Amino acid sequence: MFTFNIEDKKYLNIHFIGIGGISMSGIAMLLLKHGYNISGSDRKASEILNHLSENGANIYIGQKKENIHNPDLVIYTDAILPDNEELMKAKSLDIPVVTRGIFLGALMRNYKNSIAVSGSHGKSTTTSIISKILMNSPEDPTILLGGDLDEIDGNVHVGSEDFLVTEACEYKGNIRHYFPSTVIVLNIDEDHLDYYKNLEDIVETFKAYMRNQDKNSKTILNLNEKNNRLILDSIQGRLITYAQENDDADYNAINIRFDEIGRPEFDLKMPDGSLEHFKLGIIGRHNINNAMASIIATYENGIDIEIIRENVKNYTGLHRRMELIGKVNGTKIMTDYGHHPSEIKVTLEALKEHTKGRLICIWQPHTYSRTKTLIDEFAKCFDYADEVIVTEIYAAREKYDPSIHSKDVVKKLIERNIDAKYIQTFEQARDYIYEDIKEDDLVITTGCGTPNELAEMIVKDQNQKKEKALI
Repeated sequence: MFTFNIEDKKYLNIHFIGIGGISMSGIAMLLLKHGYNISGSDRKASEILNHLSENGANIYIGQKKENIHNPDLVIYTDAILPDNEELMKAKSLDIPVVTRGIFLGALMRNYKNSIAVSGSHGKSTTTSIISKILMNSPEDPTILLGGDLDEIDGNVHVGSEDFLVTEACEYKGNIRHYFPSTVIVLNIDEDHLDYYKNLEDIVETFKAYMRNQDKNSKTILNLNEKNNRLILDSIQGRLITYAQENDDADYNAINIRFDEIGRPEFDLKMPDGSLEHFKLGIIGRHNINNAMASIIATYENGIDIEIIRENVKNYTGLHRRMELIGKVNGTKIMTDYGHHPSEIKVTLEALKEHTKGRLICIWQPHTYSRTKTLIDEFAKCFDYADEVIVTEIYAAREKYDPSIHSKDVVKKLIERNIDAKYIQTFEQARDYIYEDIKEDDLVITTGCGTPNELAEMIVKDQNQKKEKALI
C-alpha cells in the first residue's frame, strides 16, 4: 500500500500529469503550501495553470517525456492513458507513480478528522456547505473542493491537520483507496458506465469502500435513497442515517416548506427527539438532503449547532451550481454543472416552480459513453423544461464515437412531445437565444464540460452590443 507522510518530505519533488483538473490542481496547491517542489503538465493553458505557476509550480503545456526531470513521485489523473509519454518515461526510470485517487487516500491519513463526501450527485454542494460551516467555526480545516467557493476564494484551503474535507468520487473505483474518519453517502446511481459494468458493479465498489472504515469511523447515509440500503451490511463503525419525512432515520427533516423563490426551510428532528429549525440560502428540495448531510457531519464532529444554523442559511452556492450569470433583455441566464439525468431533472424541477416565463435548457452532453448508455434516461429528464437545446457532445477523455450523436437524444425528446432542437456550436446557440427569449424567461446551460462558457458568452456579448450601440 502506498503511504504518504506530509511532514517528512520523502517525496519532495512531485510531478503531476494532468495538473489542470480541479482535483489535481487542488492537491498540487496544497502540497505547494506545505513546501513541496511541484511540476506538472496539461494539454492547454488555463487560469488554473496560471494560478499554480504564480504560486511556484513549474508548468508545461503539452505532455512530453522531456517534462520528466527525475521527480521523487509522479501523480497522474484518471484521464491519462497507459501510452502517455510522461507516464511511460517515469516508469522506465523506476520513479514511483500513483493515481490521483491512491494519493488522495494516502493524504487522508495525515488528518485527525477527515470528512469525505461520496455519491453520484451533490458531492460538491455538500462538501462546500461543510467547508463554509467549518471555516466560520473555531476550526481551521483543510479543504479540497470540486468547484470554486467564495468563502475560500477558490477550490482549496490549506488549514490545520485537524480537519480535511474532500469529495470522494467513485470513478474508476477511486473510493476503494479512501480511509476517512467520517463517510458521507448521498446516493448511488448509474453513472461512469464507461468504467462500471452496471449498477451492481457500482454498489460493490461502495461496499468495498465501506469495508475500508474502522470501528471508530462514522458513516452518514441518506436512508431515503433505495440504492444506499444495498450497502448497509458492509458498513463498519457507527451508522448515522438521515432522510426527509422518514421516521426510521436518526435525523429526519419534517415540516418542509419553501419561500417565494424556492428556498426551503424545515425542522430537523434530532436523535433525541428535539427539533432544530433550519433555513437554506439555496433553492430546491434536493438541497435539503445536501444540507442535512452537512449539518450532521459537522454536528457529529463537535461543531456548535448555532454556527451550523447560521452558515447553512448564509450559504448561497458554488460557482456553476444553479449560478446566475446575468440578465439579457429581462431573461435570467444561469449555468449548472448537472450532467447526469437525475441531476438535470431535480435542477429543472426546482427552477420551473418559480419561473414566470419559459424555462429554456441548453444541454451540452458530456462524453459519448454516458450519452449513449443513458440516452433513455436523458430523454425523460427534461420534462420540466419548456424548450431544450442540445449542443455537440463534449468528448472529454474519450475518442470520437460515430454510433451516438446529440441528434439521437433530440429525436427521443421530440418523440416525448418536448420542444427540442440540435444546435451544434455555442455561437449558433447564443444567436438563437437572442432571437428566441422573452422577458421573464429563464435560460440555464448545463453539463460538466464548458456550458458555463456559453452562459457567459450570452451575457457578455449582449452587453458588448449595447455598449457599441451607445457609442
